[in-house]
Amino acid sequence: MAFLRGLTDFLWNPWLLGLFLVVGLVYSAGSGFFQFFEFPLWWKTAVGSLFKGGQGGGKGLSPLQALATALASTMGTGSIAGVATALTLGGPGAIFWMWLSALLGMMTSCGEKLLSVRYQRPAPGGGLQGGPMYYLRDGVKRPLLALCFTLACIPATIAGGNLVQSSSIAASLEAAFGLPRLQVGIMTALMAGLVMVGGIGRIARVSSALVPAMALLYLGAGGAVLALNWERIPAALSLILSSAFAPSAALGGGAGWTVSAALRYGVARGVFTNEAGLGTSAMAHGAARVDHPARQGMWGIFEVFLSTLLVCTITALAILASGVWKPGRPGALTGAPLTAAAFGSALGQAGEGVVALSLLLFAFSSILGWSYYGQQCLAYLARGRKLIPAYRAVFLLCVILGAVWEPEAVWLLADLCNALMALPNLAALLLLAPEALSLLEGWRRAASRRGSGRILQKKEKPY
Repeated sequence: MAFLRGLTDFLWNPWLLGLFLVVGLVYSAGSGFFQFFEFPLWWKTAVGSLFKGGQGGGKGLSPLQALATALASTMGTGSIAGVATALTLGGPGAIFWMWLSALLGMMTSCGEKLLSVRYQRPAPGGGLQGGPMYYLRDGVKRPLLALCFTLACIPATIAGGNLVQSSSIAASLEAAFGLPRLQVGIMTALMAGLVMVGGIGRIARVSSALVPAMALLYLGAGGAVLALNWERIPAALSLILSSAFAPSAALGGGAGWTVSAALRYGVARGVFTNEAGLGTSAMAHGAARVDHPARQGMWGIFEVFLSTLLVCTITALAILASGVWKPGRPGALTGAPLTAAAFGSALGQAGEGVVALSLLLFAFSSILGWSYYGQQCLAYLARGRKLIPAYRAVFLLCVILGAVWEPEAVWLLADLCNALMALPNLAALLLLAPEALSLLEGWRRAASRRGSGRILQKKEKPY
């Protein structure tokens, strides 16, 4: 455990933390801080299309199906348990750094999705496929880096996308209903297996049904908690901002937080919840059929906005404003139980039930999304789908193991795998930044001229 923690801390702090922020800054500054100044454009392109019918069909997923599949993985336990853990380990200042990483990560996510569509290829058996391994191989011309990404991504799907989620499901149902963790793991594996055998089409359809329902449920209950504690929200926001640079001053300094800890856990949990820079969700968007790569980039911006700036912020403010957070005290709550206590303090048992159900849905949908990423990476490595059945068997076995494994070890392993996966992807984003930003700017200018955000040049590849 000590070795794993030491290795993870070495990779994340400060090297990888800084690289995530640098890549986000490069894409933000290079685009003229598109996420802020072109808010109407990306909001209309993404959210506005929900009311007009999505584009897509043919051999690929619609943009909305791709988004739902990506959100199925990003809106996992990090949105509920991860935020509470970041508060415990890094203090309220961790939320500020989570916000900052998300604001910059909106453009990192945009670049990933844009490049994933730019270098997408026909998938065996029909459809489309894309992701970091393709823009590493065909864009950067570094097949070795593509190999490194896939080799890191496969264990990442087992750790962060499987073991963490399964552990949280089992712990939640055990606490709420006294269900045995092993039985919970077996049932979760069976349900996941029924969806996985249907491939990306079935995963997308299930995600498209689950994601809106679970988001509305959690956001609605969280909004009610904040409404009932509205007078404490200004103090909570003030605590977050003041603790970002002077965490020792928070709550009398008894918890021993540092700026380094706030930065480390804030950025790490932010990355875990929105996956901007990891490259994983880009694989889901790489299956979308759109008229221009930049259009899918708009969904990438919205993805980070929803998963981190909205969902995670509601979790953090609900915990801080409810008054149930008691750091440094013996037996102090953390993780999902802390979030449940915050909702329960305002909404009673119904609030705790919402958190338990949301955690179940978030974690289960995340398992589905990450299973697709693992299959995509394995298909790339094996140049076909002959090893997919074996991967599915191992993946489902790990769902059962995760239900009975020690949660702390699972979180550390997830952080380590994310770090190893992010390194080649972030390198590719930096190397391909000129191309990505040029595509984005060309689309932006055309969208401004036509006022619709839709363009397809005659000589352009039909995406």
